[in-house]
Amino acid sequence: MISDNENLKLLLQQLQQGSEHAFTILYDQFSKPIYRNILRLVKDEEIAQELLQDLFLKIWEIRSNIKLEGSFQSFLYKVAGNMVFMYFRKTAKDNRLIEKLIISYVDYDTKNEDSIISDENIDLLQIAIGTLPAQRKHIYTLCKLEGKSYEEVSNQLGISTSTISDHIVKANKTVKQYFLLNKNSAVLFLIGQLMLHKK
Repeated sequence: MISDNENLKLLLQQLQQGSEHAFTILYDQFSKPIYRNILRLVKDEEIAQELLQDLFLKIWEIRSNIKLEGSFQSFLYKVAGNMVFMYFRKTAKDNRLIEKLIISYVDYDTKNEDSIISDENIDLLQIAIGTLPAQRKHIYTLCKLEGKSYEEVSNQLGISTSTISDHIVKANKTVKQYFLLNKNSAVLFLIGQLMLHKK
């Protein structure tokens, strides 16, 4: 296991110098969570494995240019996200695949009270939630953009958690419909958002 930043920095320095041993340690450390995120996006184990291998091949090819400052993990997820996006661009004609991605994300988000949208991915969603009724928009913003729990919003607004849950479910239906009508932009949003859920 890579126990601290100094060990990671040392491994990255060794990787820059062409150490296959360092590369193997980094692969063993980071490949499983990245694979899970890629699989959640592409819904195909073989394709996910191919993209993972392409990712680490890319890392090996650019090893001398990898920066020692900043988060190596975030860098890996960014490169992986770009590869997934390129995959979806190639398969963009397969609308069923894109629709499956949209539906699976929104359904996941409906069930996940702890989900919060990142600032980087908010533009498209803001347009979608702008079509919601005022109270539903307010509740969705509090829960999904500000990260408040249903109980916190219940206490703040004086309404039951079941009412809040109902608003979130209905808001997600609206978001899903908007995303389905704007598939290309939605793919960018979803890849960026889902790659943030690294666990």
